[in-house]
Amino acid sequence: MSSLPLFPEPSGGSHQAAFERWLAGQLENGGLRQPSSIAVYRDMWGSFTAWCLGQSPAVTLASLNTGDLSAFQQARFGMKSDDLSLSPRYALRLLRLIDRVLRHHAHVQGTAPNTAAAEWIASQPEVRYADSARADPLPEFLSVSEARHLITFLSSARPRPGARHGQAALSWQALRNRVAVALQLGAGLTPGDVRVLRLDAPTSLIAGRRERPWKVAVPGNGNSPAREAPVAPWAGELLQHWLKVRAEAQIAGDFLFPATRTGKPWSKEAQYVAAKQVLEDAGIEAAGGGSFLLRHTFALRQLRRGAKLDQVARWLGIEPEAMGKYQRVLTGPAEVV
Repeated sequence: MSSLPLFPEPSGGSHQAAFERWLAGQLENGGLRQPSSIAVYRDMWGSFTAWCLGQSPAVTLASLNTGDLSAFQQARFGMKSDDLSLSPRYALRLLRLIDRVLRHHAHVQGTAPNTAAAEWIASQPEVRYADSARADPLPEFLSVSEARHLITFLSSARPRPGARHGQAALSWQALRNRVAVALQLGAGLTPGDVRVLRLDAPTSLIAGRRERPWKVAVPGNGNSPAREAPVAPWAGELLQHWLKVRAEAQIAGDFLFPATRTGKPWSKEAQYVAAKQVLEDAGIEAAGGGSFLLRHTFALRQLRRGAKLDQVARWLGIEPEAMGKYQRVLTGPAEVV
């Protein structure tokens, strides 16, 4: 004959009720809409509740502390090694859920919130910054030697005084492709910027005895305002040569880099393939065509040379707040052009 317990054993009712009230609030204010996300949160909370009730004494919402959370996380390491629930990102998502439910529960009860989950996150750097590393990954960029090699390769498309080789072997399309890539590396332009540039985009000055573009006007779009971007001298020399060849070939239209002699606009796919081929010809390995690799290299190069963050942001057509990823590279040991 079994005896009754001396003290009432806590059930999962209070844990589950707190979660359901929080969930109802999220559904009401639109914070959660996807059934798949709701199912994930239910599973997360269910595993947390099961662990709490399995302890002796059971862990209540009021008694939960950082030591309990560390023990809970440690207990999960007995699971299979390929379980994603062991990752820092999953741990961050789970602990944030616990913190939100605890705070909502305290608000409903009119009591001080239990901040154990928030304190635990703050004490675990690997977990605390797990989301920021994924949401804003470090930009890929060319090393110093790679950038110099690419500049040399691109610049070979421009005939030099006394040279007997170079541009004569290139078609106007091949020259267009190299100069477009040069503006991505030498002016930080995006693929979309390159395709919409007009003939009047370059602004030139006299460098020595030659005229050379030193900046380009980039029209605005739905994502960024109209802006001006400086052009590196070597890229300006290439651009000036392209303008000369383009005029001599009597290529029609207002686009700086048209797709055809009749002036049709360069398509996204065709420009992507062209840029990828130029990089491959130069011996540069780059995932995704490499276009943004060039833009990131430009930004880092300017910052390394002393340009201000807000100035480089204006050149790139982005908000200064988006420059954080470049700062993280510059404060690290990575070699930058």
